[in-house]
Amino acid sequence: MTTPPPDGSRDRRIEDPSNRWLIHPSARALLPFALRARVSANAVSLTGLAIGAGAAWAYSHWSSPVAAVAGLLLSVGWLIADGLDGMIARATGTASPLGRFLDGVCDHGVFILIYLALAFSVNTAEGWVLAVVAGIAHGVQSSLYEGERTRYHRRLKGMAEVDAPPLSANPLVRWYDALAGSVGRLARPFETALADSSSPERMGQAYGADAVAPMRFLSLLSANVRVLLIFLACLAGRPALFWWLEIVALTAIAAIGLVWHRRVEQRFGPPSASHGGGRPSFFA
Repeated sequence: MTTPPPDGSRDRRIEDPSNRWLIHPSARALLPFALRARVSANAVSLTGLAIGAGAAWAYSHWSSPVAAVAGLLLSVGWLIADGLDGMIARATGTASPLGRFLDGVCDHGVFILIYLALAFSVNTAEGWVLAVVAGIAHGVQSSLYEGERTRYHRRLKGMAEVDAPPLSANPLVRWYDALAGSVGRLARPFETALADSSSPERMGQAYGADAVAPMRFLSLLSANVRVLLIFLACLAGRPALFWWLEIVALTAIAAIGLVWHRRVEQRFGPPSASHGGGRPSFFA
């Protein structure tokens, strides 16, 4: 079986540099072997969770620089598995709502394990409070970020989402989709404008050029950045520093990025609302 070419599902302009130069190339190098072995995407997701559990164990010994480095390397291995499962699903046509949910659960599960490992190792009341609050903030930030990324990539193709997506029969999948799409109502005016455009693909490309900046900013919420911050905080002997960054800095980034993205959308309304000043109209 030959490896399929890149499917173009990700816009490299908004990808984290570590994804472009390390994580995704490594996953693509493993893809032919996974396809020949008929390994399922869900199996890779679960393998990634196991690797992430190893990272959590290493970080529980964060007072040792060697353990912190081991935690980083295992975390990178998990990120590669996280990229590989999606590549397998797309290459084999086996993507499904359940698989997407499992991928999300495994992603969050790795961080939950790491947070718990650090909280147990610190073992103070303040540490536990910080770990719980940071974990909640992380879940909300990540779900919102993934929703923004999905929205951005779909719009680049000129595809509007005027109607709400169909509800899954799985209640857990419905809950995950509801959280990830919680800002959908604020983004609805742009979706309507894109659907009414005389040239949705051209409008989508124009939107994409303007939205690159806020999406790059939002990429600071990626798992890759958190992996690096956890490593640096543990290497410095202050794991609680990561939790504070999660609660304060990353929450601020999420809020600023969401507002910035919505303001970009407002530039692409009906001609009477936002197409003055020489911007080309995409409406008949």
